[in-house]
Amino acid sequence: MSALYSTTVTAHGGRNGTARSDDGILDLSVAMPKSLGGAGGATNPEQLFAAGYAACFGSAVIHTARSGPHKLEDDAVTVEATVGLNAGAGGGFALSVDLSVTIAGVDQGTAEEIVEKAHQTCPYSNAVRGNVDVGLKVTAR
Repeated sequence: MSALYSTTVTAHGGRNGTARSDDGILDLSVAMPKSLGGAGGATNPEQLFAAGYAACFGSAVIHTARSGPHKLEDDAVTVEATVGLNAGAGGGFALSVDLSVTIAGVDQGTAEEIVEKAHQTCPYSNAVRGNVDVGLKVTAR
């Protein structure tokens, strides 16, 4: 498989450190959330994952719709990603994701069909399939 795009981000200091992309566009502090006993005050890996998954899944929805008869505008699709950090078996941790997708300009059945197809093509969905529980909620408006 040939890469269409790649990037590198370097994290220093784990959950209480920094993350910087090779081009410098992403350059931020990360912090353990208060709810996990940390100081908070900065983003965290779960928020970054949620942002990436929501944006990527939104593009997969738009691409899927446009591959068919639906010519959605970019702003017709909203994706809210909720990422949970859960205690896993054996003392480890596991992620869970709930994606709430709203699509304007199509009926409910069409919206559900588009989202299911997008879930099969989205790189994030493909990366986590079988490893992370992903819930889908679809709303047409």
